[in-house]
Amino acid sequence: MPVREHRSPITLSPASGRAARLLQITDPHLMADASGSLLGVKTRDSLDAVVRCAKATVDSPDLLLATGDLAQDASEAAYHEFARQVSVFDCAQSWVAGNHDDSHTLTAVAENYQAAGRHMLIGSWQVIMLDSSVSGQVYGHLEEDELAFLQAALAAYPDRPALVSLHHHPVDIDTEWMNSIGLQNREAFWGVIDRFPQVRAVLWGHIHQELDMQRGDIRLLATPSTCIQFEAGSTEFSVEALSPGFRWLALNDNGSIDTGVVRASDFAYDLDTNSNGY
Repeated sequence: MPVREHRSPITLSPASGRAARLLQITDPHLMADASGSLLGVKTRDSLDAVVRCAKATVDSPDLLLATGDLAQDASEAAYHEFARQVSVFDCAQSWVAGNHDDSHTLTAVAENYQAAGRHMLIGSWQVIMLDSSVSGQVYGHLEEDELAFLQAALAAYPDRPALVSLHHHPVDIDTEWMNSIGLQNREAFWGVIDRFPQVRAVLWGHIHQELDMQRGDIRLLATPSTCIQFEAGSTEFSVEALSPGFRWLALNDNGSIDTGVVRASDFAYDLDTNSNGY
C-alpha cells in the first residue's frame, strides 16, 4: 500500500451525543519469544494486564492509538501478538513506530489489521499520527515528508481541533538522560504546529512515564509504558516500581480534552532496578 494512502483521512463516527473516546497504548516492547522479558517484566503479560484494565475501564472506545515501541525485537511475530491482544477493542486503530520498531515491518503488519492509517477525522476533531522513528537510532526525527504531511493535514481542516501524536518527546523533560534521545528537529515540528491554532494537544510515548503540561494553549501529554517505567526526575538511566498503564482521552466537541492515566495496579512483577539500560 503506498505511503500516501496511510496519510489519507479516515472518517470515524463516535456514538451520537458523546465525545470521541480514545485509548493510547504505548511502549509494550513485545518479542517473538512468548516468555520474553524486559528488566524482569514479561512484556506479553504486562500488556495483557493493561489491556484487561483498559477493557474494564473505558466503555466502547472509538479509536486506539499505539504510539511506538510495540516490539522490542522488531519482529513480525511481536506485531501480530500486539494485534491479537488489542483485538478485544472493537474500534479503529492507528499504529506508529518507535525507536525499537522497524517502521516498514510494523506498517506491513498494521495493514493486515487496518491499523496503518495515520490521519483520522473523528467527531469534530482530527487526529494526526507521525512516524518519528529513525532506523538504527534511539532519538527521533521527522523527515521532510512527515512535516509536509502534518502541515497539509492541519491546513486542510482549519476548523477542526487537532490532536497530534508521535513516539518521541518534542520538548525537554525533567528526566535529563532522555533529553538527548527525544525529537531532534523539534524546532521544525513546532514551526509547523505554531502556525495552526486549532492544535489542542500533542501526545507521545517513549519516556515511560506520565506527563501532563502546557505549552501556551497546547496540552502536552505522555503516557506510561505497558511494561517498565522510567524514574521521573532522574539524571541517569533509572527505573521505578510503578504499575504499567494506559491513557484514555475524551475529545469534546467544544475543543477541550478530558484525559487520565490508569494503571494495572494488580499486575505483579519482579523489577530489576540495578540495570543501566534496556
